[in-house]
Amino acid sequence: MSGPFTIAIDGPAGAGKGTLGRRVADHYRLHLLDTGLTYRAVAHDMLKKGLPLDDEERAVAAARAIDLSRLDREVLSAHAVGEAASQVAVIPAVRRTLVEKQREFARTPPGAVLDGRDIGTVVCPDADVKLYVTASAGVRARRRLAEIEARHGTADYDQILADIERRDARDMGRTDSPLKPAPDAHLLDTSEMDIEAAFLAAKAIIDEVLAKRNEA
Repeated sequence: MSGPFTIAIDGPAGAGKGTLGRRVADHYRLHLLDTGLTYRAVAHDMLKKGLPLDDEERAVAAARAIDLSRLDREVLSAHAVGEAASQVAVIPAVRRTLVEKQREFARTPPGAVLDGRDIGTVVCPDADVKLYVTASAGVRARRRLAEIEARHGTADYDQILADIERRDARDMGRTDSPLKPAPDAHLLDTSEMDIEAAFLAAKAIIDEVLAKRNEA
């Protein structure tokens, strides 16, 4: 490859983009960034300090201080942190700060896989490959419940579904960087796919782009 190769993976919560991103990054030996964790890190810092989630000045300060190489997925995956992150993410100044950090990450050779809500539209509009991974809200809720139960936790399906629908509404309805597929993104609906099928579909798209790039 000549220059960093960037793969943007966008989509709503629970669609499988994180798992797919890890498989893709491992297969192509690229760096990986779950950009959702960057917002969760800001939210976690705010919650830990007992600060209001709409405190823009403090939220921006937290965003500036984040080290993208030290994001603790286990800690940041807590449900309450995810809910708080969706609220922090609507603050434009926080988004601008984190987007600059994410772009710097994407420029690191040999390239990177970034997954989130606005990678192909805002963070890396010139990404070599753009994937928009989605699934029905019901399927995503069942997957989330299964994850919680696999860790021996308990949760209510209806509550999870309601949370997902609220997050979708917030993410798609915000004025700054709303969740939507880029015009040139490849759509992957994983409602009826397991991770292997989703990976093979993504791999076919990526390999075609790589072949054309290597011919140039």
